Amino acid sequence: MQREPRGHAYRPRQIEDMSQRFLRIGQGRISGYLSSGLGAMSLLAVLCFLYPSWLTTAELRSVYDVDQLRLLLRLGLCAALALGALTFALGRQRGLGALGILLALGALALGGWNVQGRTVEPHSVAVGLDWLLLDLLLSAFAFTLLEKLLPRYASQAILRPEWRLDLAYFAINHLAIGLFLLAGNGLAPRLFGWATNAELQALVTSLPVWAQLVALLFAADLVQYWTHRAFHEVPWLWRFHAVHHSIQHMDWLAGSRIHFLEAVLQRSCVMVPLYLLGPDRAALDAYVLFAALQAVLAHANAGIPFGPLKWILTTPQFHHWHHSSEQPAIDTNYAVHLPLYDKLFGTFHMPDAHWPAEYGTTLPVPRSLLGQWLYPFSRSDRP
Repeated sequence: MQREPRGHAYRPRQIEDMSQRFLRIGQGRISGYLSSGLGAMSLLAVLCFLYPSWLTTAELRSVYDVDQLRLLLRLGLCAALALGALTFALGRQRGLGALGILLALGALALGGWNVQGRTVEPHSVAVGLDWLLLDLLLSAFAFTLLEKLLPRYASQAILRPEWRLDLAYFAINHLAIGLFLLAGNGLAPRLFGWATNAELQALVTSLPVWAQLVALLFAADLVQYWTHRAFHEVPWLWRFHAVHHSIQHMDWLAGSRIHFLEAVLQRSCVMVPLYLLGPDRAALDAYVLFAALQAVLAHANAGIPFGPLKWILTTPQFHHWHHSSEQPAIDTNYAVHLPLYDKLFGTFHMPDAHWPAEYGTTLPVPRSLLGQWLYPFSRSDRP
């Protein structure tokens, strides 16, 4: 347990009134947003069927059942049309309902009801639109449910301020992740091939998968700790990272807000220890899945009682303090997976009984996507 710093009074978080943002039955907003969302996803799914070589990833294609995906697509189309009609019947949010219906009709016009998968031609680069759709569908369902059942801040609405901005980041970063990984895979052998050690890699692969996963967590997080810390302590790097810290309301979607140049550097750096260790594919896949889930959960508006586990693994409470604009939490809790590194290097801050009262940067950052992309190249002071 950590002692409270002298002179600092912890206080409860006060959230502005979001009652107008809550989703209530009969408003037409629930059906409208679901209709437009499912309509958009259905249209994009049809494009994945029509152009699999360019829009889908080889790893996911190998496990698809095309008939089940087509059935899921049909259900999505029916739901988008029905929910759009319901929105009109309620007489509210008709614009959302109309958008959902138009998107679904567009998917149907492209042959969405009986769309057939085309022959896949090998390409070195794929956008990964299928990964975006699957991850958005599963994450939105699972984490929205979690945040409603076990919220840290029950008065924070699902459609909190700037959710559209973070949804845009979610989409952009997912679509670009294939390019990031391709660049990292190509550069790692060229830059660090000299450092590979066959005996070390043989030792790693001789371990059971769970032990390889543990080794990956420790190695990757050591690199991520110092990379993350550099983004805080090197002024010109901070300007990129400040975009991520501009978030003022934490939830599962908030972690997607990251400047694309920071994403390139961060993801390229973390691939180096993974490349040098040379783990089995099963261990690498397990690490990628664990890292993805933990990254979303760490930002979530979730008050899960982790017990002693919160001192071992990065949890929402630990990472929320990293996003706090309060002293003495600024520039603390850099670890992505294991708080151990913050304890070792003197940057750990997680008072057992408290959560942050404030989030964001101490100086303002632009609130638009373009403004945040251009922000690191402006001349304003470090937030």
